[in-house]
Amino acid sequence: MRRVLLCLGLLTATLSAEPIELLWPDLQGVVEEFEDPFVDLDSDQLFQLGMVARLRGSAAATDKPLPPEDAAVLADRTQQLEDAGIDIDYLLDQRAKVTEMRRQRAMNTREDYDEKTIRMPGYLLPLDVTEGEVMEFLLVPWVGACIHTPPPPPNQIVYVKLSEPWKVRSQWEPVYVEGKMQSGDITKGLYLVDGTADIHIGYTLTAAITTPFDDED
Repeated sequence: MRRVLLCLGLLTATLSAEPIELLWPDLQGVVEEFEDPFVDLDSDQLFQLGMVARLRGSAAATDKPLPPEDAAVLADRTQQLEDAGIDIDYLLDQRAKVTEMRRQRAMNTREDYDEKTIRMPGYLLPLDVTEGEVMEFLLVPWVGACIHTPPPPPNQIVYVKLSEPWKVRSQWEPVYVEGKMQSGDITKGLYLVDGTADIHIGYTLTAAITTPFDDED
C-alpha cells in the first residue's frame, strides 16, 4: 500500500509540476566563449571596414594597382579607421573565425529541454489556416520574421503542433505556448504571396496549448 501511495504521489507531483519558463535567449546552444571584436564597431565603421576588405581583395586578385579613384577611397577609409584606433589587419584576420563561431551560436540547440514541458512567449506565424483556425504554426521572436525580414536562425524558431485548434486573430499574433519540447533540425514549407519558402527549424513543441499574450501577465 505504501508503494502504491508513493507512486501516486510521484505521479501527482509530475502532473502538477509547473512548466519551465523560457525566453528566446534560453534556446541558443552553448558554444565556447570567443572574442568578437566587431561588436565594438558602429555601423559606419563596419561599412568602412567592408570597403577596405573589398578593395584590398580586388587589388590582391588582379595583382595590379587599383584605379586612382578606388585607391583614394581605400586610403581615405583606412585613415578614418586608423584615426579611430582600429586595428584593420587584426580584424580582417579574425573575420573567418568570428563568422564560424557566430554561425555555431546561431545553429546550436539545447538538448536539456528535450521531453520537458516548457512555456514561452512569441509571435504566431500560421503554416495553414482552415476556417480561421490553425493546428500548427511557427513561433518566432519578432513581428515580420520569415516574411518581411530574413528568417531567424533555426534555434530561434519553434514549430508548434497544437492539441486543440486555435482561432487566429491576426498574423504574428502574440501568444504564450506550452507543451513538450524536442530539439532537432526540421524543415517546413511556408506559403508566401510569391511562392513557398523552406524554413529551417531547431525545435518542435507538441501537444501544445496556446494562450493570449498579456503584457501584464
